[in-house]
Amino acid sequence: MKVAILAEPTAQGGLEYRAIASGRRATGKTAGAALDAITAQLPADETGTLVIVQAHRPDRFFTAAQQRRLAELMVRWRAARDAGGSLPSAELAELDALVEGEVQASGQRAAALLADLRE
Repeated sequence: MKVAILAEPTAQGGLEYRAIASGRRATGKTAGAALDAITAQLPADETGTLVIVQAHRPDRFFTAAQQRRLAELMVRWRAARDAGGSLPSAELAELDALVEGEVQASGQRAAALLADLRE
């Protein structure tokens, strides 16, 4: 099973961490707390987890330019959401494509890591 842990800015200017796995969600003040919270929700046969920490630095799978643009669009999306609106359709499509690209990059990173572990 895969567990994704995302850092999310809070309204107070800090960070909170959201863990997502098998349709479940949990939050914590640290990535470890979010992982513990999601693990507590999982059935016993799904709690054996390999944790890979991604530092979210640019790499060959998701570039610095892509990260910057994703961050810009997320700020705009949150502001629009908080104001009761939405992004223009072109920006929303770009945001969706970048999120999908980040997910694909995560899979590619994991595959590369697995290949390295097998060597």
